[in-house]
Amino acid sequence: MFEALVPNELEKEQTMNEPTPPRVLSPAPDALSPDEYFDRTLERSVAAAVLNAADPTRRQVLAGLGAAALTALIAELFPLGSLKAFAADPVGKPEKTDVSIGFIPITCGTPIIMAEPLGFYKKHGLNASVKRAAGWAMIRDWTVNEEVDAAHMLTPMPLAITLGAGSVPTPIYMPAIENINGQAITLHVKHKGVKSAAEMKGFRFCVPFDYSMHNYLLRYYLAEGGIHPDKDVQIRVVPPPEMVANLKAGNVDGYLGPDPFNQRAVYENVGFLYKLSREIWDRHPCCAFTVKKDYATAHPNTFLAMWRAIIDATHYASDPAHRKEIAAAIAPTNYLNQPVTVLEQVLTGTYADGLGSIKKDPHRIDFDPYPWHSMAIWILTQMKRWGHVKGDVNYKAVAEQVYRAADCDRIARELGYPAHQATSMTHVIMGKEFDPNKAEAYVKGFTIHSMA
Repeated sequence: MFEALVPNELEKEQTMNEPTPPRVLSPAPDALSPDEYFDRTLERSVAAAVLNAADPTRRQVLAGLGAAALTALIAELFPLGSLKAFAADPVGKPEKTDVSIGFIPITCGTPIIMAEPLGFYKKHGLNASVKRAAGWAMIRDWTVNEEVDAAHMLTPMPLAITLGAGSVPTPIYMPAIENINGQAITLHVKHKGVKSAAEMKGFRFCVPFDYSMHNYLLRYYLAEGGIHPDKDVQIRVVPPPEMVANLKAGNVDGYLGPDPFNQRAVYENVGFLYKLSREIWDRHPCCAFTVKKDYATAHPNTFLAMWRAIIDATHYASDPAHRKEIAAAIAPTNYLNQPVTVLEQVLTGTYADGLGSIKKDPHRIDFDPYPWHSMAIWILTQMKRWGHVKGDVNYKAVAEQVYRAADCDRIARELGYPAHQATSMTHVIMGKEFDPNKAEAYVKGFTIHSMA
């Protein structure tokens, strides 16, 4: 980052009407150690930058001090020591290496979970442990109270928490998405004859959290079929690990939930896969890596080390050749506590559908860390549509504050992964195009919404 800075820049800072700073004779470069020469170069570059930024009057006063005095004055006001440390080691050592990361035992959190047994945290200088939570409210509270250093969250959650929807407003960063696709509408086996949303009137559904892609995708699908999700069906929150038991007990007719619990319902002969979530919106986001803004500010190098580990792990998980290895790594009791065969069906996309067929869909789940701002904007439109946020929403500003797309790309490039040319794009949901630049008009265009 300092390649454009030259040692004699301070000596060049002069005009015909301004005094020339006294020349300070310095040892020749070969008389200095590499560290001394680096420090001298950096000090002079900072001094030059200060002079360039000053107005003409102040510039004359500062220049008159001489190089040594000017450098001493700057050092009192500017953390030259920290800048030298950063310039010498831009990555920086983590402020703390022992970190904990909260997670829910679902395949959506695969990169966060597998990064422990497969060594991605260690690769980036961290002694990290993943901590399993019972539900998303617990994850939210752990994050807000800093009981964990970072957390696996549903992609709408950092937006909701930042805006104070369902909680005290707390700024949250979402530096990377974990998975795209990877969900399904699972129905009880008694409903094998159901072919459309219109036939689901009166059904009892469950979703893992109010502020979840599962809730918003289910609501979108039902509404497109003419079913009002708040009037024609019941939707309640059930933690993912309890979904199959509720389906088996007949407490619900189905759910739009995360895997492995869709595939687990088939495995236990209690449910069938009615529709994969990618059939509603292909490459939709689901879960993400998140951290409280205050934590990121207080521990910037630790935050960046976790971020690098997650981006690295997410790209590793995106390779289909690694999926069986990953299934074995995350299957144990302390992670997902699931049969390897169930996880392999989810992660490889070769699976039993519960209707007597074996399907092959390599895109059933995928992993891509890039947090598109347009994804955040779509989520915000649905929060507005269903009354989860009130009043005016600055969609673009909130998306940019929470979803750290540009920085995600910067880190990806540093790690050798492809980058993007934009932070927003159009998306197609059930055959209809969503333009993030027309978010408010999009919200107003729905005939079924919270007030309808």
